[in-house]
Amino acid sequence: MKTNIALLWVLTAYFFALAAIYTIWSLIDSGAVEWVGSLAIVLSGALTIFIAFYLQVQLRNQGGDLPEDRLDAEIDEGDPEIGFYSPWSWWPIMLAGGAAVAFLGLAVGYWVSLYAVPFILIGIVGWTYEYYRGYFAR
Repeated sequence: MKTNIALLWVLTAYFFALAAIYTIWSLIDSGAVEWVGSLAIVLSGALTIFIAFYLQVQLRNQGGDLPEDRLDAEIDEGDPEIGFYSPWSWWPIMLAGGAAVAFLGLAVGYWVSLYAVPFILIGIVGWTYEYYRGYFAR
């Protein structure tokens, strides 16, 4: 995490220096500030500040180095139990199809999203209750 924090602070300095160069260059080229590009680069620098600060606070609150920061760390130290996932489940595919149709509705028209609602609901219910019936029932 220390490497990520250092990298983000370097990116912050880079974005702010780039914003100054871009603004000066646009003044020299056209005689006016090109606000969209200048503001976008400054806001990119602000975003890297937010992320770097957050990671620094999290590192300090954890009270020490993470396993990926230590040279003597074992692989098992950085591999926590994340959870249980169904290896043969088809329900995530149905849920992803419903989400795809819902996002298609954003591009085509809201009425297309209405066709996605049953697929999403059936996918969520099926994925939630797949271990309560059938071959893998508990």
